[in-house]
Amino acid sequence: MNLKNLNKIMDLPDSGKMPVLFLGHGSPMNAIEENEFVNGFRRVSREISMPRAILCISAHWETKGTFVTAMENPRTIHDFGGFPQELFDVQYPAPGSPELAKQTKDIVTKTDIGLDEKWGLDHGAWSVIKHMYPSANIPIIQLSLDYSKPARDHYDLAKQLSPLRQKGVLIVGSGNMVHNLRLVAWDKLAGKPYAYDWATEANEKMKSKILSGNFEKLIDYKNQGKAFDLAIPTPEHYLPLLYTLALKDKNDETTLFNDLPVGGSLSMTSVKFE
Repeated sequence: MNLKNLNKIMDLPDSGKMPVLFLGHGSPMNAIEENEFVNGFRRVSREISMPRAILCISAHWETKGTFVTAMENPRTIHDFGGFPQELFDVQYPAPGSPELAKQTKDIVTKTDIGLDEKWGLDHGAWSVIKHMYPSANIPIIQLSLDYSKPARDHYDLAKQLSPLRQKGVLIVGSGNMVHNLRLVAWDKLAGKPYAYDWATEANEKMKSKILSGNFEKLIDYKNQGKAFDLAIPTPEHYLPLLYTLALKDKNDETTLFNDLPVGGSLSMTSVKFE
């Protein structure tokens, strides 16, 4: 893709509203394995229009303040340990877009966004997007998660990104709705899907609220009971879902996919608004 096409993306004619995705990314090994989750990522990319660019909000870039990657060639970050060398050898050389980063900064007026030249693409971004767009020819920028801000602030920030949908930008939140690594049943990671009762309860309640459009309780996730407390012991994997919810248009249809538990305390449930 010619990066010059993105120099004035907000001045381009509307390309038709792009979907918004929340992708349950799970283990980094999904980057190199063949499984039903990978097939789900590929399938959803075939169901939607080819984006002009991608903006990804990943669980794996937490910062004090909010930043957007603004380099022309983001590096592939291997932000994990204890995995086979094959995974560390993966490169996803998608271009960045300094111009889209600047325009993202400009349209967000309630929060100051810094332009970052150091981060790149972490595995929350590249491990899923590589299956959707293996040619690595679509410009990608990442937006960080300000760990000092409450959930409501993240939701309100995300709403300001809405104009990008009309300009051909695919906005992707990458995390996991249920994500408690401390309680993973490591002996049940392979084989049939497996979930603890509390993980099933939390995931089902989340899905019900997503499908009904009742997002207020999802924003107020800290006051939804024990199952939610166990499902969201720390917020970073959950917050990308709130960015996706904030961008849902009233006319969007909701589709759930990859809706399976892993290892007792993780859910791969993914969402498409289109």
